[in-house]
Amino acid sequence: MAAQCCCRKAPGAEAAPARPPPEPPPALDVASASSAQLFRLRHLQLGLELRPEARELAGCLVLELCALRPAPRALVLDAHPALRLHSVSFRRASSASESPCAFAFPAPGSGPPLPAFADAPGAESAGCPLAFRLDPFTDYGSSLTVTLPPEVQAHQPFQVILRYTSTDAPAIWWLDPELTYGNAKPFVFTQGHSVCNRSFFPCFDTPAVKCTYSAVVKAPLGVQVLMSATQSVYVEEEGLYHFHMEHPVPAYLVALVAGDLKPADIGPRSRVWAEPCLLPTATSKLSGAVEQWLSAAERLYGPYMWGRYDIVFLPPSFPIVAMENPCLTFIISSILESDEFLVIDVIHEVAHSWFGNAVTNATWEEMWLSEGLATYAQRRITTETYGVNPSHLMNLFTYEKGYCFVYYLSQLCGDPQRFDDFLRAYVEKYKFTSVVAQDLLDSFLSFFPELKEQSVHCRAGLEFERWLNATGPPLAEPDLSQGSSLTRPVEALFQLWTAEPLEQAAASASAIDISKWRTFQTALFLDRLLDGSPLPQEVVMSLSKCYSSLLDSMNAEIRIRWLQIVVRNDYYPDLHRVRRFLESQMSRMYTIPLYEDLCTGALKSFALEVFYQTQGRLHPNLRRTIQQILSQGLGPSAEPSAAPSTELGGAEADTNPDSPALLLGDEAPSSTISLRDVNVSA
Repeated sequence: MAAQCCCRKAPGAEAAPARPPPEPPPALDVASASSAQLFRLRHLQLGLELRPEARELAGCLVLELCALRPAPRALVLDAHPALRLHSVSFRRASSASESPCAFAFPAPGSGPPLPAFADAPGAESAGCPLAFRLDPFTDYGSSLTVTLPPEVQAHQPFQVILRYTSTDAPAIWWLDPELTYGNAKPFVFTQGHSVCNRSFFPCFDTPAVKCTYSAVVKAPLGVQVLMSATQSVYVEEEGLYHFHMEHPVPAYLVALVAGDLKPADIGPRSRVWAEPCLLPTATSKLSGAVEQWLSAAERLYGPYMWGRYDIVFLPPSFPIVAMENPCLTFIISSILESDEFLVIDVIHEVAHSWFGNAVTNATWEEMWLSEGLATYAQRRITTETYGVNPSHLMNLFTYEKGYCFVYYLSQLCGDPQRFDDFLRAYVEKYKFTSVVAQDLLDSFLSFFPELKEQSVHCRAGLEFERWLNATGPPLAEPDLSQGSSLTRPVEALFQLWTAEPLEQAAASASAIDISKWRTFQTALFLDRLLDGSPLPQEVVMSLSKCYSSLLDSMNAEIRIRWLQIVVRNDYYPDLHRVRRFLESQMSRMYTIPLYEDLCTGALKSFALEVFYQTQGRLHPNLRRTIQQILSQGLGPSAEPSAAPSTELGGAEADTNPDSPALLLGDEAPSSTISLRDVNVSA
């Protein structure tokens, strides 16, 4: 049997590790409609057929479950209106171990895949039909209630088999060939974070529930399929891809991508996947580097437990910068424009292998546990690798409030290395489980009993409970003044542009060559101008004359900042640059901010005109979001203009960031949310 391996090992190459003993019920998650607390999910199996011409995924899902209480009446799963359920059935599992399932793929138009079990030939594999119903839950999903037979007993394994099709699903992004770089083949990827995978397959869509999974995928000939799995193989005779994830993961980390993708090794346990035209650039920028980062992380936090660390570069429609899917990080290709952003973003995703993937927040209210710890670890890995920490320059990353709390805890113990030892023990204790904040804090105080004796958890004004629940700025922030050699010229230039008289200030400012700055310095300068907008029109005019052409040649992270300044200041002579940017960018992280700014100010009709000209190249999910922004900004009575409008007209610090002091109270940047604010997105 000929097989093309996508990883280092194939399913069944070695025995899967023994499953842990039964665990207590998962934490209650308000973002999930499921009855996850009543069941233990042991394993899930997926049979998937990709149908790009119809923009449809046909699936067969086999859930291996145990009831935690006798005779449960129903199983409730998270689902979505995009899912069309064809059938649901029940089957007794043959043993306490996994029951491997094969899948038969009917002819096109004949329905979803069919299950086939070795211990139940023929029609017996279909199981006994079950009644089910779909009910509304929230704007990001539905509840699927499946009536269970009375013979279901506590702690006895059984299977529920669901056959379905999914169209127009928020989790599944279908791209026509013209929306890819190569314009050669259709492309599809999934994005499950945080509550989208309920439109990919019915599930317990909560980070509190983890299980192993396997999948068999059929795709059009010549389309490469990848998944977030520890094992994968392509069986040429069958034309099928087989995947297996041997470690428990939450539903949102089950990910798939398929398209015109080619691989290149960049290290002993890493490779990049990209469209052929991007592969040389991706390889040259990351060759050898990922292994350095993985090794540094292992020295700090223990062995990398996922086997491979591969990276796939996605087309410009990918809605975010990167996603830490285990074994296979998804990252937007435009990040290749900036070496500094690429380094920081990939290191952040590497850190998630320990914080987020191995140890996961149990609810989305506790997402800071994954993001705050990953941001802290990202900065420690960078310091360990390069001796310096570029991302200490400023708050470019989200979830800084969580990072500030983690940093505060590290300062309490007084030694970054001791705090690394604590985090290593924390990962070892909770790996492959989901946790809440109290688990982290109890472990912290147990690891540092002297701090518990000092009652640091209830220190006035810095109580742990206040850190978690109070709104407003962080209670303490790292002192970033040690990066002043890089931030000082940025602040000086900003002050020049806001000084009087303008002519003299502009002459002095224009003598400073920002083309020699680090990417992070330029971004910080533009952020300061953006925060100060609207600016006097003569200032914007001088800024444009001095910088507009230069900034236009820089990466998208820089360009979007300048274009937001243009829009917020209604600077018409540079609107053609806004148009050109929106014509070339198809990711929501670059388009949504501009459309929101356009519809907030006096440029609503311009926004509508650009959208009408570009909507055919936008992903349907993004198109709907922009339509909502336009309808809210323009109001119900607005009409599109009849004719086109006339247009008038990463970084290395030189300091050790591991021992800064803390800024307290009002000195810290402001924030209106608490760490435990629910954060879900669909």
